[in-house]
Amino acid sequence: MSVYLIASLAPRPEHVAELEAALRELVAASRNEPGNLRYDLLRRADGQPGFHVYEIYADDAAVEAHRQSAHYAAFGAKVKANDWLAGAPDILVLKGADVAA
Repeated sequence: MSVYLIASLAPRPEHVAELEAALRELVAASRNEPGNLRYDLLRRADGQPGFHVYEIYADDAAVEAHRQSAHYAAFGAKVKANDWLAGAPDILVLKGADVAA
């Protein structure tokens, strides 16, 4: 059964560009994971500095593989070392109730 994730990240205002660049690298690498079905980077439409990542994985094992990947670890380390976020990411893990095929 597919697993859906929505990760919301609030950057510190002075680090919006750096965070976006790092997220784009993460997106490119994550889309190549075997169990990844979708990985989209979204911005806030109102112009506020915030990013959301919409992810779909084939199953729980694919989510765990993503979390154990070198590119995920490198992204997390870079974000933490540079203190780019205004707070902890908000990550929702969802299961489909009625989704389009």
